[in-house]
Amino acid sequence: MSAHTYEYPRPAVTVDIVVFTLRENRLQVLLIQRAEPPHAGAWALPGGFVHMEESLEEAAARELAEETGLRQAYLEQLYTYGAPLRDPRGRVITVAYFALIPAGASLQQSPTYEVTQARWFPVDALPPLAFDHAEIAAYALRRLRYKLEYSAAGFELLPEEFTLTEIQSTYEIILGEQLDKRNFRRRILEANIIEPTEQMRSGEGRPARLYRYRPDAVAEVKARRLFP
Repeated sequence: MSAHTYEYPRPAVTVDIVVFTLRENRLQVLLIQRAEPPHAGAWALPGGFVHMEESLEEAAARELAEETGLRQAYLEQLYTYGAPLRDPRGRVITVAYFALIPAGASLQQSPTYEVTQARWFPVDALPPLAFDHAEIAAYALRRLRYKLEYSAAGFELLPEEFTLTEIQSTYEIILGEQLDKRNFRRRILEANIIEPTEQMRSGEGRPARLYRYRPDAVAEVKARRLFP
C-alpha cells in the first residue's frame, strides 16, 4: 500500500515554553542562549520541534525536562503563533506553553549543541529575544496575572508549605502591586483552598504558622475574592 500524499505542504511545528519561577523576590523567566542559526547568540525561550510520534503536551513536557531537569511541573497551553515569516527557516507554527516552577526548586540545566547557556532573567528586565518570543513572554505574563483572579495558579510558585506572608508576597510580585494585608488574608482563608499545618516558621518576629494548599480544593476558584 502506497503512502498517502498530501496536496498541501506541511509546516513544521514547535513548542516554546515560558518558564516562570520566583527568585530573589522577583518573578523570573528562564531563557536559553542559542548556539545555532538562526539568531545564534541571541536569547530565546526554551523549546524545540515536535516529534512525529509525540503529542504537543508530550513535546512540551520533554522540552521542559531537557531544559530544567523537572519532569513534574505545572504546564499549561498558552496560544498558537503562526505568522508566515516568524521563523527564517521556513513555515514554522509554534504552540506556546507556560510552566510554573516552585521557588527554591532544584533545577538541572545542561547546555547542548543547540544551547550555549541557560539563565534566569527578571520578567521586567528581559534582553532582546529571538523570533517572536518577546510577544509570547508578554502574553504569558498577562495570562498568569489573569489566572490569579480565578484560579489557584499562584500556589504553583510556592513551596509545599508556606506562610500567609509568603502567599501575599507571591501575589504582589506577580501582579506588580501591593495588596491590603488584612483584606487579603481574610479572603484567602474564606476561599477555603489552604489549610494550616502543625508547623511554625521562626523569624525575626513572632513565629508564623505554615499552611499548605488543600489537595481536595477545587482547581478553579472564584479567587477575585482574594483581592480588595
